[in-house]
Amino acid sequence: MKELEAIQFIHGQLLSAPEFPSFKTGDTIVVKYKIVEGDKTREQDFRGDVIQIKGHGLTRTFTVRTMSHGVGVERIFAYSNPNIAGVQVIKRGRVRRARLYYLRGLVGKKARIKELKFFNSAN
Repeated sequence: MKELEAIQFIHGQLLSAPEFPSFKTGDTIVVKYKIVEGDKTREQDFRGDVIQIKGHGLTRTFTVRTMSHGVGVERIFAYSNPNIAGVQVIKRGRVRRARLYYLRGLVGKKARIKELKFFNSAN
């Protein structure tokens, strides 16, 4: 039990909590990632669907999947990674699972995630 407390203490000292908007599995997001090339730094956008969120606390990670020239590309990002400049939620997805691994085997329209429509009672 003391090992867990020690690990949590170290994580609290080394890692900082990010200021990301809340997102969940199935959402389409843009991750702005800092890239260092020599002595220059630039930001690159990685846009895709969140297929899983794993872990808890500051060691949490999320996986984003996108299609690039007909090839599926997945990247795993840590919440506490200092190279992430920001996260922007493009659209909310309506899914019924926590892990969307089945998207790897689908192509075309079958690989789409339905958009979550919010019900407005004012209309």
